[in-house]
Amino acid sequence: MKNRLSTVLTVALLMLAVLSVPPARAQSANQQLAAGSVLETIKKRGAIKVGMSTFIPWAMRDKNGALVGYEIDVARRLAEDMGVKAEFAPTAWDGIIPALLAGKFDLIIGGLSITPERNLTVNFTLPYAHSGIHLVAHRKLADGFKSLDDFNRPEVTLAVRRGATPATTAKRLMPKATLRQFDEDALALQEVLNGKAHAFVTSAPTPAFEALKHPETLFLPIPEPFVQGAEGFALRKGDPDALNFFNNWILLRQQDGWLKERHDYWFKTRDWASQVVE
Repeated sequence: MKNRLSTVLTVALLMLAVLSVPPARAQSANQQLAAGSVLETIKKRGAIKVGMSTFIPWAMRDKNGALVGYEIDVARRLAEDMGVKAEFAPTAWDGIIPALLAGKFDLIIGGLSITPERNLTVNFTLPYAHSGIHLVAHRKLADGFKSLDDFNRPEVTLAVRRGATPATTAKRLMPKATLRQFDEDALALQEVLNGKAHAFVTSAPTPAFEALKHPETLFLPIPEPFVQGAEGFALRKGDPDALNFFNNWILLRQQDGWLKERHDYWFKTRDWASQVVE
């Protein structure tokens, strides 16, 4: 009996010793993970570096050359709430994810739509904006066009921004059309204004804004966006603390109405138009 009790006690002590090791190691691993978070880098630097690209009304240059737009407001409010400064890194759209992975900036706040393909490479936060994909067309070239099928023809040319979600969507929904790709939205739009492309496919509300600005040349053959989207902050993988912080920031700014108020200002009004070069 004494030997059996001794054996049981020994086994119990061994099990206790084994069970006590993982939590200690887990705590150490968690501490190392937290110390390596981009949040710590931002706090030590005193500034958050934001990757973005200019396109209306997400981010634009005003008449003095300063950045304005929905994304700019979001990034500056985020920095303010973190007690740091916002530093912007304008980047070519087709290279913005590689630049993030290379550590050129801390995160992307740039109207980046959440897609499975992108999510394999970067982590996305909860959506902080919901846009859609729409098109604006040349009145003469697209006269009588009323549906996507009308644009899905070999003789139709569509202007798109290289590497952006609207380009992928246009290729998927209108595969028979010719896609002409540009590095900037302004260049793609100009192709339509010059009568060299039937339509410009891009994120809402740009098509509606451009149709209002150029009523003699442009129109909306399809009244509403034909694809709905969701945009999130993008950050490098392996950083759960940063993902948690940014997700909660978005939730709080949604709950207090700030994100909606800013989104409505930039997407549902033209009150800001006088600030930028048309």
